[in-house]
Amino acid sequence: MTDNTPRNSLTLLGLGDMGTALARTWLAAGHRLTVWNRTAAKAGALAAEGATVAASPAEAVAANGLVVVCLLDDSSVGSALDGVDLTGKDLVNLTTGTPAEGRARAAWAEERGARFVDGGIMATPSMIGAPEAGGYVFYSGSRALFDTHRTTLEVPAGARFVGEDAGHAALHDVALLSAMWGMFAGISHAYALIEGEDIAPKDLAPLLSEWLGAMGFFIGNAAERLTSRDFTSGVVSNLAMQVTGTGTMLRTSEEQGVSTELVSPYVDLLRRRLAADPAAHGGEDTTGAILLLKR
Repeated sequence: MTDNTPRNSLTLLGLGDMGTALARTWLAAGHRLTVWNRTAAKAGALAAEGATVAASPAEAVAANGLVVVCLLDDSSVGSALDGVDLTGKDLVNLTTGTPAEGRARAAWAEERGARFVDGGIMATPSMIGAPEAGGYVFYSGSRALFDTHRTTLEVPAGARFVGEDAGHAALHDVALLSAMWGMFAGISHAYALIEGEDIAPKDLAPLLSEWLGAMGFFIGNAAERLTSRDFTSGVVSNLAMQVTGTGTMLRTSEEQGVSTELVSPYVDLLRRRLAADPAAHGGEDTTGAILLLKR
């Protein structure tokens, strides 16, 4: 495909908090930026900073070869681009979505003559344009598109290409967020246990950080075991022992008047793995329980 616009010229559809942060970063870096937003008033401040404001998605898309979309959801993307000529365009979708939506949108774009890359933003708006904050974006889909525009895409945040399957950016995004929410659940339960006790949350905080850091070995260990399907070699604290130990946690929660709703699902999963075949699974570590989650 041929991009007849300057390499540092692009279009951005969507000026919510994230879109605005992206826009300001590109403008600050000297990129020529055309923007569109359904609520036009949001574009006013960016116009003062040098952005060209388009009256419609079609006008915005026509302005540049690289088109970045950062809207509310996948339905909003379809609505905004309905009937817009995408022939020869490079479409980068930074709208939060599912892997299936990413794959479907890739096919939709290709049918309309565009190259497509889906993205998963691992950052908050305040982290955009701040390399020291560590934010980055997962990208998947057309490798050629990514390679062509990588320098531009890396201006707001780091860029990590995770494969030509357009669904893999969203899959990586949600996998990391799932781990984050699970960690938040455990931390929340820990703080609930000391609520009302003569233990200050600020005193427990460094202990939690230290302990969770020490338990980080589980990430690599689980990856190796899921690859090899060897759940028993080198196990220090086996599943049978872990299941027994969860009883103490549950009883302590009851004594403290704390609901177990955040931790019980994981305990139940471990118990199911053990109950399925105590002789076979009792000596495993806990990684085998992951297989029960796959339907």
